[in-house]
Amino acid sequence: MSASFDKDKESLVKGFSPMHDHPLQHQLFYGNSNAVNGSSNLASSPSQSPASSSPSMVGYHMPMYGNNMARYPVQMNLSQKMQPQQQSGMNHNTMAHHGLSAPAGNSPVSPHIDLSTLNSSQPNTPYLARQLSYAQMSRQSASPHHHARTAAALARGTTLSTAVTITDPNNPTKTLTGLGTKRGGRLTEVQENDGVPAKVNEPNPLQSWSSLDMGGMGLQNLSATLFNAYEFLTTLYINHNNLTYLSSAISNLVNLKVLDASGNKLTSIPPEMGMLVQLKELLLFDNSLETLPNELGTLYQLETLGLEGNPIHAALKSLLLKEGSQAVIVSLRENCPVGMPPPEREWITVDGDSSNDDPNDKITVFSYNILCERLATASQYGYTPSWALTWEYRRELLVPEIVGWGADIICLQEVELGEYENYLRDDLKKLGDYHGAFWPKSRAKTMGEKDRIAVDGCAIFFRSSKFNLIEQQVLEYNQSSLKRDDFKKTADIYNRVMTKDNIAVMLMLEVKHTHARILVANTHTHWHPSFADVKLVQIGLLVEETIKFAEKHLQPTPESSPDAPVYESPTQLPTIICGDFNSVPSSGVYEFLSRGSVKQDHEDFGNHAYGAYTTEGLAHDLNLRSAYSSLNELPFTNYTPGFKGVLDYIFPSANTFSVSGVLGPIDKEYISRQVGFPNPHFPSDHIPIMCELVLKTPAKDKKETPSVFPKN
Repeated sequence: MSASFDKDKESLVKGFSPMHDHPLQHQLFYGNSNAVNGSSNLASSPSQSPASSSPSMVGYHMPMYGNNMARYPVQMNLSQKMQPQQQSGMNHNTMAHHGLSAPAGNSPVSPHIDLSTLNSSQPNTPYLARQLSYAQMSRQSASPHHHARTAAALARGTTLSTAVTITDPNNPTKTLTGLGTKRGGRLTEVQENDGVPAKVNEPNPLQSWSSLDMGGMGLQNLSATLFNAYEFLTTLYINHNNLTYLSSAISNLVNLKVLDASGNKLTSIPPEMGMLVQLKELLLFDNSLETLPNELGTLYQLETLGLEGNPIHAALKSLLLKEGSQAVIVSLRENCPVGMPPPEREWITVDGDSSNDDPNDKITVFSYNILCERLATASQYGYTPSWALTWEYRRELLVPEIVGWGADIICLQEVELGEYENYLRDDLKKLGDYHGAFWPKSRAKTMGEKDRIAVDGCAIFFRSSKFNLIEQQVLEYNQSSLKRDDFKKTADIYNRVMTKDNIAVMLMLEVKHTHARILVANTHTHWHPSFADVKLVQIGLLVEETIKFAEKHLQPTPESSPDAPVYESPTQLPTIICGDFNSVPSSGVYEFLSRGSVKQDHEDFGNHAYGAYTTEGLAHDLNLRSAYSSLNELPFTNYTPGFKGVLDYIFPSANTFSVSGVLGPIDKEYISRQVGFPNPHFPSDHIPIMCELVLKTPAKDKKETPSVFPKN
């Protein structure tokens, strides 16, 4: 897993949460069963309920993965309800049929529902009660602009003549009738749900409204403008119209949390709706739907799927009534066909310094956060099929991709100790003649053998046919910080830096043909965006230790050839720093590495104190530039619903290397259909990056020429 901005810890839904912004939402859950037409039979708060075939390693250059993945048809168990995302797909052919009588057409029906009169063959489950009750609420909202009118009444402070509890769509804390209001985020008259609320996007301060009610207007079509210009919408009511289809452009409304399309004439749902991963409630009551697209399986945050009043497939209805909305989503996800993989990533040629055409001076460098097994969980990546998260499946994609590009130097992050020792070390040696060096994070030193194997760290592999290993070294940031006297005097070092056990691995390599020495560092910094100061301190320490490491190897070793070069200073020794820096291009980390300095009052330091770092600033003269700087970086290296951006970099020293080429981005058309990684084609939430470097003529023999790296 990427330890990065994408680490949104989605809370597991416990029981049922109210329908967000929906009128009558509190009735079902808070026991106000008599609120609708005085019926005592309306259900009150429902109780809580609780190896596939993979591609073989053939053709190691960016293999294409086919559409022949097997599925796991496993009957779902209600006892697994607390972890629905980890359940395997349902075999729809084995499900029993449960039919619910639907109202004729889209006309509203009597709000009175007596569950005791239902056919005895129907399972009297909370999910059935939920469907019937919510459908009834929807049918009572059939009048034009029902939600907008009630919200306006709330704003005027008037009392409507209704027995229905209504909430303001733009302010769910306001209610007209029924239960009390929320104050300070807590209910005053009922007990608050004990589930942890899911994270929500911060509201746009310039956008004063986010709900739109187009219900009950008899609309037959929706303008494309709705989907292209209103991406800020979180709630959309298009219920009780005459819509026969929904445009695929609805996928542009990526902030939607509530979509009510009930009471229309829909016969299908666009698969693109699976891109709306923020959806909590999808209400499709009283349409003509017989099935749902498997692509809706990516709606991992969906809590309510309203299908009552549709001629839905018997197996799908059975699953919905027996195990609820989340079970349907899990089944759709687990059984979704694997689409076509993207085209191979293009190799982009960069017009760098071409004065050196010697192939022995060309070095390819590959960096990849592979997402360790321990962090590849269904709770973290709920949009990914469970079979595609297993290490066995992902490993068979990772190894050929790592080896297939044929890089001379490979830097990997999130490599577990056990996976390195049992698989990667041997696989890469056998398939590419690579030798490796690996260290786990510092916590491994305090653990027993059984726990140590699950600790991740950083690994560097190099072609033994091209390089000799001179020395290897590990940098433990928390320990290194205590070596500075000025750091020991600051509380933030102990409270913020010392508690993070990130590391870096450094190797000193010698090119066998030319005897040139190359310093390679690989790191994985702390992930949390609230610790930008810690990341900056860690990279400051990394640069300091890199310079010290270089100073030890300015002179050739006694075993080296007499022709081995002598470097006058660390700035002349070819240096490459790679890794997952968990920092975007606008961060202090990127600024420090690429520009050579950051001021002592940089915003990433915040109000924290780190000795000379925050009194004098940081500076270095290694002349580092990102290999992708000529492209202004890739569109992203980390791709999840919560974060899409660049976190991974390769920083060579620009005075000793020129960049002749880089590995290009993922195909745009393919990406436009993906919620996030990992998926069946991409085994990590990160993508690999790669560049080809050319050693320049030593600076003492020729005047330094500008490289492809722009001066910032």
